[in-house]
Amino acid sequence: MSEALERWKERERRLMCRTYSRYPLGIVRGRGSRLWDVDGKEYVDLLSGIAVIALGHSHEEIAEVMARQSRKLIHVSNLFYQEEQLDYAEKLLGTSHAGKVFFCNSGAESNEAAIKLARRFQRVVRGRDAWEVVTLENCFHGRTLATLAATGKHTEGFEPETPGFRRVPWGDLDALEKALTPATAAVLVEAVQGEGGIFPLSQDYADGLSALCRERGVLLMCDEVQAGMGRSGAWWSFQHFGLKPDVFTSAKSMANGLPLGAMMATDEAAEGFDYGSHATTFGGGALVTAVALKVLEIIERDRLVQRAAEVGDRARARFRALAERLPGAITDVRGLGLLIGVQLAMPQEKARQAWGMLLEKGFILNLTYGSTLRLLPPLNISEGDLEDFTDALEDVLKKLS
Repeated sequence: MSEALERWKERERRLMCRTYSRYPLGIVRGRGSRLWDVDGKEYVDLLSGIAVIALGHSHEEIAEVMARQSRKLIHVSNLFYQEEQLDYAEKLLGTSHAGKVFFCNSGAESNEAAIKLARRFQRVVRGRDAWEVVTLENCFHGRTLATLAATGKHTEGFEPETPGFRRVPWGDLDALEKALTPATAAVLVEAVQGEGGIFPLSQDYADGLSALCRERGVLLMCDEVQAGMGRSGAWWSFQHFGLKPDVFTSAKSMANGLPLGAMMATDEAAEGFDYGSHATTFGGGALVTAVALKVLEIIERDRLVQRAAEVGDRARARFRALAERLPGAITDVRGLGLLIGVQLAMPQEKARQAWGMLLEKGFILNLTYGSTLRLLPPLNISEGDLEDFTDALEDVLKKLS
Protein backbone atom coordinates (compact mmCIF):
# COMPACT_ATOMS: atom_id res chain seq x y z
CA MET A 1 0.00 0.00 0.00
CA SER A 2 1.33 3.41 -0.94
CA GLU A 3 2.11 6.13 1.60
CA ALA A 4 -0.58 8.35 0.08
CA LEU A 5 -3.30 5.72 0.53
CA GLU A 6 -2.05 4.89 4.03
CA ARG A 7 -2.49 8.55 4.97
CA TRP A 8 -6.06 8.50 3.68
CA LYS A 9 -6.78 5.34 5.66
CA GLU A 10 -5.44 6.89 8.85
CA ARG A 11 -7.56 10.03 8.34
CA GLU A 12 -10.64 7.85 7.81
CA ARG A 13 -9.96 5.93 11.04
CA ARG A 14 -9.90 9.24 12.91
CA LEU A 15 -12.84 10.92 11.19
CA MET A 16 -15.41 8.44 9.93
CA CYS A 17 -17.87 6.01 11.49
CA ARG A 18 -16.84 2.43 10.88
CA THR A 19 -19.54 1.45 8.40
CA TYR A 20 -17.57 0.60 5.24
CA SER A 21 -15.01 -2.11 4.65
CA ARG A 22 -13.40 -0.29 1.75
CA TYR A 23 -11.52 -1.64 -1.24
CA PRO A 24 -7.75 -0.91 -1.13
CA LEU A 25 -8.18 2.06 -3.47
CA GLY A 26 -8.30 5.81 -3.11
CA ILE A 27 -9.99 7.27 -6.18
CA VAL A 28 -9.12 10.78 -7.32
CA ARG A 29 -10.46 11.08 -10.87
CA GLY A 30 -12.80 9.49 -13.38
CA ARG A 31 -13.51 9.79 -17.09
CA GLY A 32 -15.87 7.61 -19.09
CA SER A 33 -15.36 4.00 -17.97
CA ARG A 34 -11.96 4.81 -16.42
CA LEU A 35 -10.93 5.62 -12.86
CA TRP A 36 -7.52 6.69 -11.51
CA ASP A 37 -6.32 6.09 -7.98
CA VAL A 38 -4.24 8.24 -5.66
CA ASP A 39 -1.06 6.71 -7.09
CA GLY A 40 -2.05 7.39 -10.70
CA LYS A 41 -2.98 3.80 -11.61
CA GLU A 42 -5.74 3.46 -14.22
CA TYR A 43 -8.69 1.08 -13.86
CA VAL A 44 -11.60 -0.05 -16.01
CA ASP A 45 -14.73 0.59 -13.94
CA LEU A 46 -17.10 -2.37 -14.26
CA LEU A 47 -19.01 -1.36 -11.12
CA SER A 48 -19.95 2.25 -12.04
CA GLY A 49 -20.59 3.31 -8.45
CA ILE A 50 -22.80 0.21 -7.92
CA ALA A 51 -24.97 0.73 -11.03
CA VAL A 52 -25.03 4.51 -10.64
CA ILE A 53 -22.77 6.04 -13.30
CA ALA A 54 -24.77 4.80 -16.29
CA LEU A 55 -23.20 7.28 -18.72
CA GLY A 56 -19.66 7.07 -17.38
CA HIS A 57 -17.68 9.45 -15.21
CA SER A 58 -17.40 13.21 -15.82
CA HIS A 59 -19.75 13.19 -18.79
CA GLU A 60 -19.40 16.57 -20.53
CA GLU A 61 -23.09 17.08 -21.33
CA ILE A 62 -24.06 16.23 -17.75
CA ALA A 63 -21.42 18.61 -16.40
CA GLU A 64 -22.77 21.39 -18.61
CA VAL A 65 -26.32 20.89 -17.34
CA MET A 66 -25.10 20.87 -13.72
CA ALA A 67 -23.20 24.11 -14.21
CA ARG A 68 -26.04 25.86 -16.05
CA GLN A 69 -28.76 24.76 -13.63
CA SER A 70 -26.67 25.58 -10.56
CA ARG A 71 -26.60 29.21 -11.70
CA LYS A 72 -30.38 29.22 -12.21
CA LEU A 73 -31.94 27.25 -9.34
CA ILE A 74 -30.66 24.47 -7.06
CA HIS A 75 -33.18 24.01 -4.26
CA VAL A 76 -36.39 25.59 -3.00
CA SER A 77 -38.07 22.49 -1.42
CA ASN A 78 -41.26 20.79 -2.51
CA LEU A 79 -43.37 23.65 -1.20
CA PHE A 80 -43.10 25.15 -4.69
CA TYR A 81 -43.87 24.13 -8.27
CA GLN A 82 -40.69 23.54 -10.29
CA GLU A 83 -40.66 23.22 -14.05
CA GLU A 84 -37.55 21.02 -14.07
CA GLN A 85 -39.31 18.48 -11.85
CA LEU A 86 -42.41 18.45 -14.05
CA ASP A 87 -40.39 18.12 -17.27
CA TYR A 88 -38.55 15.13 -15.88
CA ALA A 89 -41.66 13.51 -14.42
CA GLU A 90 -43.38 13.69 -17.80
CA LYS A 91 -40.42 12.14 -19.63
CA LEU A 92 -39.80 9.47 -16.97
CA LEU A 93 -43.40 8.32 -16.85
CA GLY A 94 -43.30 7.93 -20.61
CA THR A 95 -40.99 4.92 -20.19
CA SER A 96 -43.68 2.76 -18.56
CA HIS A 97 -47.36 2.28 -17.78
CA ALA A 98 -47.14 4.31 -14.54
CA GLY A 99 -49.23 7.45 -14.17
CA LYS A 100 -47.74 9.18 -11.13
CA VAL A 101 -44.29 9.61 -9.54
CA PHE A 102 -42.96 10.60 -6.13
CA PHE A 103 -39.35 11.83 -6.05
CA CYS A 104 -36.94 11.20 -3.18
CA ASN A 105 -33.18 10.80 -2.73
CA SER A 106 -32.26 7.11 -2.72
CA GLY A 107 -33.35 3.55 -3.37
CA ALA A 108 -34.12 2.85 0.29
CA GLU A 109 -36.33 5.95 0.42
CA SER A 110 -38.15 4.98 -2.76
CA ASN A 111 -38.86 1.55 -1.28
CA GLU A 112 -40.00 3.15 1.99
CA ALA A 113 -42.41 5.27 -0.04
CA ALA A 114 -43.71 2.16 -1.80
CA ILE A 115 -44.28 0.36 1.51
CA LYS A 116 -46.11 3.36 2.96
CA LEU A 117 -48.22 3.74 -0.17
CA ALA A 118 -49.21 0.06 -0.13
CA ARG A 119 -50.38 0.21 3.47
CA ARG A 120 -52.27 3.46 3.08
CA PHE A 121 -53.82 2.41 -0.24
CA GLN A 122 -55.25 -0.76 1.25
CA ARG A 123 -56.61 0.98 4.32
CA VAL A 124 -57.82 4.29 2.89
CA VAL A 125 -58.77 3.41 -0.69
CA ARG A 126 -59.83 -0.24 -0.45
CA GLY A 127 -60.91 -0.27 3.18
CA ARG A 128 -58.83 -3.35 4.00
CA ASP A 129 -56.84 -3.56 7.23
CA ALA A 130 -53.84 -4.92 5.33
CA TRP A 131 -50.29 -3.94 6.21
CA GLU A 132 -47.93 -6.85 5.58
CA VAL A 133 -45.46 -6.87 2.69
CA VAL A 134 -44.16 -10.17 1.32
CA THR A 135 -40.64 -10.30 -0.15
CA LEU A 136 -38.38 -13.01 -1.58
CA GLU A 137 -35.37 -14.59 0.10
CA ASN A 138 -31.97 -13.16 -0.92
CA CYS A 139 -33.59 -9.85 -1.82
CA PHE A 140 -32.12 -6.45 -1.04
CA HIS A 141 -34.36 -3.41 -0.60
CA GLY A 142 -32.30 -0.99 1.52
CA ARG A 143 -30.87 -0.27 4.96
CA THR A 144 -33.53 1.77 6.74
CA LEU A 145 -35.29 -0.08 9.54
CA ALA A 146 -38.29 -0.98 7.37
CA THR A 147 -36.29 -1.97 4.30
CA LEU A 148 -33.93 -4.00 6.48
CA ALA A 149 -36.94 -5.93 7.72
CA ALA A 150 -38.08 -6.38 4.13
CA THR A 151 -34.61 -7.65 3.22
CA GLY A 152 -33.97 -9.83 6.26
CA LYS A 153 -30.20 -9.26 6.27
CA HIS A 154 -27.77 -6.84 7.97
CA THR A 155 -30.08 -6.74 11.01
CA GLU A 156 -27.63 -7.70 13.78
CA GLY A 157 -27.81 -5.20 16.63
CA PHE A 158 -30.84 -3.43 15.17
CA GLU A 159 -33.46 -5.67 16.76
CA PRO A 160 -36.36 -5.85 17.31
CA GLU A 161 -37.16 -6.23 13.63
CA THR A 162 -39.77 -3.86 12.28
CA PRO A 163 -43.02 -5.85 12.06
CA GLY A 164 -45.13 -6.24 8.95
CA PHE A 165 -42.83 -8.21 6.65
CA ARG A 166 -42.52 -11.87 5.70
CA ARG A 167 -40.16 -13.57 3.25
CA VAL A 168 -40.75 -16.61 1.08
CA PRO A 169 -38.29 -18.76 -0.91
CA TRP A 170 -37.30 -17.33 -4.27
CA GLY A 171 -39.10 -18.93 -7.21
CA ASP A 172 -41.58 -20.91 -5.09
CA LEU A 173 -45.14 -19.99 -6.12
CA ASP A 174 -46.74 -22.39 -3.66
CA ALA A 175 -44.90 -20.73 -0.78
CA LEU A 176 -45.95 -17.31 -2.04
CA GLU A 177 -49.60 -18.34 -2.30
CA LYS A 178 -49.55 -19.68 1.27
CA ALA A 179 -47.95 -16.46 2.54
CA LEU A 180 -50.73 -14.25 1.17
CA THR A 181 -53.31 -13.60 3.91
CA PRO A 182 -56.08 -11.03 4.46
CA ALA A 183 -53.36 -8.91 6.13
CA THR A 184 -51.16 -8.81 3.00
CA ALA A 185 -50.97 -5.36 1.43
CA ALA A 186 -48.32 -5.99 -1.24
CA VAL A 187 -45.66 -8.26 -2.66
CA LEU A 188 -42.31 -6.54 -3.31
CA VAL A 189 -39.87 -8.25 -5.70
CA GLU A 190 -36.82 -7.58 -7.83
CA ALA A 191 -37.37 -8.89 -11.36
CA VAL A 192 -33.61 -9.47 -11.31
CA GLN A 193 -32.08 -9.89 -7.86
CA GLY A 194 -28.89 -7.83 -7.75
CA GLU A 195 -27.21 -8.19 -4.36
CA GLY A 196 -28.72 -11.68 -4.22
CA GLY A 197 -26.54 -12.96 -7.07
CA ILE A 198 -28.04 -11.67 -10.37
CA PHE A 199 -31.01 -14.01 -10.57
CA PRO A 200 -33.78 -13.07 -13.04
CA LEU A 201 -37.28 -14.36 -12.33
CA SER A 202 -38.56 -17.18 -14.50
CA GLN A 203 -41.44 -16.34 -16.83
CA ASP A 204 -43.66 -18.92 -15.13
CA TYR A 205 -42.99 -17.36 -11.74
CA ALA A 206 -43.65 -13.85 -13.06
CA ASP A 207 -46.96 -14.97 -14.58
CA GLY A 208 -48.01 -16.73 -11.39
CA LEU A 209 -46.95 -13.81 -9.21
CA SER A 210 -49.02 -11.38 -11.25
CA ALA A 211 -52.07 -13.64 -11.24
CA LEU A 212 -51.90 -14.21 -7.47
CA CYS A 213 -51.67 -10.50 -6.72
CA ARG A 214 -54.66 -9.72 -8.94
CA GLU A 215 -56.76 -12.56 -7.49
CA ARG A 216 -56.04 -11.57 -3.87
CA GLY A 217 -56.29 -7.79 -4.28
CA VAL A 218 -52.63 -7.43 -3.29
CA LEU A 219 -50.44 -4.71 -4.82
CA LEU A 220 -47.59 -5.96 -6.99
CA MET A 221 -44.49 -3.82 -6.38
CA CYS A 222 -41.15 -4.10 -8.22
CA ASP A 223 -37.81 -2.84 -6.94
CA GLU A 224 -35.95 -1.48 -10.00
CA VAL A 225 -33.32 0.43 -8.03
CA GLN A 226 -30.42 -1.53 -9.51
CA ALA A 227 -31.86 -3.14 -12.66
CA GLY A 228 -33.87 -0.18 -13.93
CA MET A 229 -33.17 2.77 -16.23
CA GLY A 230 -32.17 0.59 -19.18
CA ARG A 231 -29.53 -1.57 -17.52
CA SER A 232 -31.38 -4.83 -18.19
CA GLY A 233 -31.87 -4.10 -21.87
CA ALA A 234 -35.38 -2.72 -21.26
CA TRP A 235 -36.26 0.51 -19.51
CA TRP A 236 -37.43 -1.56 -16.53
CA SER A 237 -36.51 -5.18 -15.95
CA PHE A 238 -40.11 -6.18 -15.19
CA GLN A 239 -40.92 -5.34 -18.82
CA HIS A 240 -38.97 -8.43 -19.92
CA PHE A 241 -41.63 -10.55 -18.21
CA GLY A 242 -44.74 -8.66 -19.26
CA LEU A 243 -45.39 -7.49 -15.71
CA LYS A 244 -47.30 -4.29 -14.99
CA PRO A 245 -46.68 -3.61 -11.31
CA ASP A 246 -48.98 -1.29 -9.40
CA VAL A 247 -45.89 0.36 -7.91
CA PHE A 248 -42.20 0.30 -8.79
CA THR A 249 -39.12 2.05 -7.50
CA SER A 250 -35.91 3.43 -8.95
CA ALA A 251 -32.78 5.35 -7.93
CA LYS A 252 -29.05 4.71 -8.56
CA SER A 253 -28.49 5.65 -12.24
CA MET A 254 -31.30 8.19 -12.57
CA ALA A 255 -29.06 11.25 -12.24
CA ASN A 256 -25.65 9.69 -13.06
CA GLY A 257 -24.23 10.20 -9.59
CA LEU A 258 -26.45 12.85 -8.03
CA PRO A 259 -28.84 11.53 -5.35
CA LEU A 260 -32.28 10.90 -6.81
CA GLY A 261 -34.88 8.21 -6.24
CA ALA A 262 -38.40 7.71 -7.50
CA MET A 263 -41.48 5.71 -6.65
CA MET A 264 -43.83 5.32 -9.59
CA ALA A 265 -47.40 4.06 -9.41
CA THR A 266 -50.48 3.53 -11.52
CA ASP A 267 -53.09 6.26 -11.17
CA GLU A 268 -55.21 3.90 -9.07
CA ALA A 269 -52.42 2.91 -6.65
CA ALA A 270 -51.29 6.54 -6.34
CA GLU A 271 -54.65 7.35 -4.72
CA GLY A 272 -53.12 5.89 -1.57
CA PHE A 273 -51.27 9.15 -0.99
CA ASP A 274 -52.90 12.49 -0.25
CA TYR A 275 -51.60 15.92 0.71
CA GLY A 276 -49.29 15.59 3.71
CA SER A 277 -49.30 11.78 3.83
CA HIS A 278 -45.69 11.57 2.63
CA ALA A 279 -42.96 14.10 1.90
CA THR A 280 -39.25 14.84 1.52
CA THR A 281 -37.22 18.03 1.74
CA PHE A 282 -34.63 17.41 -0.97
CA GLY A 283 -36.29 14.89 -3.26
CA GLY A 284 -36.57 15.83 -6.92
CA GLY A 285 -35.17 19.34 -6.67
CA ALA A 286 -34.45 21.48 -9.70
CA LEU A 287 -30.76 20.58 -10.02
CA VAL A 288 -31.09 16.80 -9.82
CA THR A 289 -34.16 16.59 -12.05
CA ALA A 290 -32.55 18.81 -14.70
CA VAL A 291 -29.59 16.44 -14.72
CA ALA A 292 -31.84 13.36 -14.69
CA LEU A 293 -33.76 14.67 -17.69
CA LYS A 294 -30.51 15.02 -19.64
CA VAL A 295 -29.49 11.48 -18.58
CA LEU A 296 -32.75 10.08 -19.90
CA GLU A 297 -32.45 12.06 -23.14
CA ILE A 298 -28.91 10.77 -23.74
CA ILE A 299 -29.96 7.18 -23.06
CA GLU A 300 -32.74 7.58 -25.63
CA ARG A 301 -30.64 9.46 -28.19
CA ASP A 302 -27.74 7.00 -28.07
CA ARG A 303 -30.02 3.94 -27.97
CA LEU A 304 -28.32 2.76 -24.79
CA VAL A 305 -31.21 0.55 -23.71
CA GLN A 306 -30.96 -1.47 -26.92
CA ARG A 307 -27.17 -1.35 -26.69
CA ALA A 308 -27.25 -2.75 -23.14
CA ALA A 309 -29.27 -5.70 -24.40
CA GLU A 310 -26.97 -6.39 -27.35
CA VAL A 311 -23.63 -5.81 -25.60
CA GLY A 312 -24.80 -7.74 -22.53
CA ASP A 313 -25.83 -10.73 -24.66
CA ARG A 314 -22.41 -10.82 -26.31
CA ALA A 315 -20.61 -10.43 -22.98
CA ARG A 316 -22.49 -13.35 -21.43
CA ALA A 317 -21.77 -15.43 -24.52
CA ARG A 318 -18.05 -14.73 -24.06
CA PHE A 319 -18.23 -15.77 -20.39
CA ARG A 320 -20.07 -18.98 -21.32
CA ALA A 321 -17.44 -19.72 -23.95
CA LEU A 322 -14.80 -19.17 -21.28
CA ALA A 323 -16.62 -21.63 -19.02
CA GLU A 324 -16.42 -24.22 -21.80
CA ARG A 325 -12.69 -23.59 -22.30
CA LEU A 326 -12.03 -23.96 -18.58
CA PRO A 327 -14.26 -26.80 -17.37
CA GLY A 328 -14.95 -26.56 -13.65
CA ALA A 329 -13.98 -22.90 -13.32
CA ILE A 330 -17.38 -21.21 -13.80
CA THR A 331 -20.66 -22.78 -12.69
CA ASP A 332 -23.12 -20.24 -14.11
CA VAL A 333 -23.46 -17.01 -16.08
CA ARG A 334 -26.63 -15.04 -15.34
CA GLY A 335 -28.28 -11.73 -15.95
CA LEU A 336 -30.04 -9.43 -18.37
CA GLY A 337 -28.42 -6.63 -20.37
CA LEU A 338 -25.47 -5.11 -18.54
CA LEU A 339 -26.44 -6.62 -15.21
CA ILE A 340 -24.22 -9.71 -15.24
CA GLY A 341 -23.23 -12.35 -12.70
CA VAL A 342 -20.41 -14.82 -13.29
CA GLN A 343 -20.52 -17.51 -10.60
CA LEU A 344 -17.11 -18.99 -9.94
CA ALA A 345 -16.73 -22.66 -9.02
CA MET A 346 -14.71 -22.01 -5.89
CA PRO A 347 -15.20 -21.18 -2.20
CA GLN A 348 -15.81 -17.56 -1.26
CA GLU A 349 -12.27 -17.01 0.03
CA LYS A 350 -10.73 -18.23 -3.20
CA ALA A 351 -13.25 -16.17 -5.21
CA ARG A 352 -12.14 -13.15 -3.21
CA GLN A 353 -8.57 -13.96 -4.22
CA ALA A 354 -9.69 -13.99 -7.87
CA TRP A 355 -11.39 -10.62 -7.32
CA GLY A 356 -8.16 -9.21 -5.86
CA MET A 357 -6.12 -10.45 -8.80
CA LEU A 358 -8.57 -8.79 -11.21
CA LEU A 359 -8.22 -5.56 -9.25
CA GLU A 360 -4.45 -5.81 -9.59
CA LYS A 361 -4.95 -6.17 -13.34
CA GLY A 362 -6.92 -2.92 -13.36
CA PHE A 363 -10.56 -4.07 -13.32
CA ILE A 364 -13.00 -2.80 -10.69
CA LEU A 365 -16.05 -4.97 -9.97
CA ASN A 366 -17.43 -6.64 -6.88
CA LEU A 367 -18.22 -10.01 -5.38
CA THR A 368 -21.73 -10.94 -4.28
CA TYR A 369 -23.72 -14.05 -3.36
CA GLY A 370 -20.59 -15.78 -2.12
CA SER A 371 -18.59 -16.46 -5.27
CA THR A 372 -20.39 -14.43 -7.96
CA LEU A 373 -18.52 -11.69 -9.79
CA ARG A 374 -21.01 -8.87 -10.43
CA LEU A 375 -20.57 -6.58 -13.43
CA LEU A 376 -22.51 -3.29 -13.59
CA PRO A 377 -20.55 -1.26 -16.16
CA PRO A 378 -21.60 2.04 -17.70
CA LEU A 379 -24.18 1.50 -20.43
CA ASN A 380 -21.82 3.10 -22.96
CA ILE A 381 -18.74 1.06 -22.03
CA SER A 382 -16.73 -0.13 -25.02
CA GLU A 383 -16.92 -3.80 -25.94
CA GLY A 384 -13.14 -3.75 -26.05
CA ASP A 385 -13.09 -3.18 -22.29
CA LEU A 386 -15.37 -6.17 -21.74
CA GLU A 387 -13.23 -8.32 -24.04
CA ASP A 388 -10.10 -7.28 -22.13
CA PHE A 389 -11.83 -8.21 -18.89
CA THR A 390 -12.72 -11.64 -20.26
CA ASP A 391 -9.05 -12.20 -21.15
CA ALA A 392 -7.97 -11.08 -17.68
CA LEU A 393 -10.53 -13.36 -16.02
CA GLU A 394 -9.31 -16.30 -18.09
CA ASP A 395 -5.73 -15.64 -17.01
CA VAL A 396 -6.76 -15.40 -13.34
CA LEU A 397 -8.80 -18.60 -13.45
CA LYS A 398 -5.96 -20.50 -15.10
CA LYS A 399 -3.55 -19.36 -12.42
CA LEU A 400 -5.93 -20.28 -9.60
CA SER A 401 -6.70 -23.70 -11.05
